Amino acid sequence: QVQLVESGGGLVQAGGSLRLSCRASGLSFSNYVNGWFRQAPGKEREFVAAITWDGGTTYYADSVKGRFTISRDNAKNTWYLQMNSVKPEDTAVYYCAGDSVVPTDGLEYNFWGQGTQVTVSS
Repeated sequence: QVQLVESGGGLVQAGGSLRLSCRASGLSFSNYVNGWFRQAPGKEREFVAAITWDGGTTYYADSVKGRFTISRDNAKNTWYLQMNSVKPEDTAVYYCAGDSVVPTDGLEYNFWGQGTQVTVSS
C-alpha cells in the first residue's frame, strides 16, 4: 500500500516560519518529480512547489517564490517544504504529491497525501 503522510502543519504568526514534511512508504519516490500543492477554503487547489529527482531543479509558484524552499532526502523517501515569511494568505490545507513527470500540473501526479492544515494569523 502506497502512503504519503504530511506533517508539520499548525498555527503560525505572520512573518514566522514552518517546515512541512512528506514521508512516503510502499514505493520509492526517489526517481520522479515530487511536489506540494495547497487549497484554501472556497478556492481551487493550486501548485506551490516541485523538485526533480536529484534535487537539481526546483519550481515555485510566483506567490511563494523567495519565501518557500522545497527540498528532498531520497535516502529517507521524504521531501520538505520550508515556509518562511508566511502571510495570512498562505493559510490552506497543504498536500504533498509524488511521482510526476510534469512538475506544476497536479493532474499528472500519481500519489497524494491526506493534507495538513497551515493557519497563519495576523
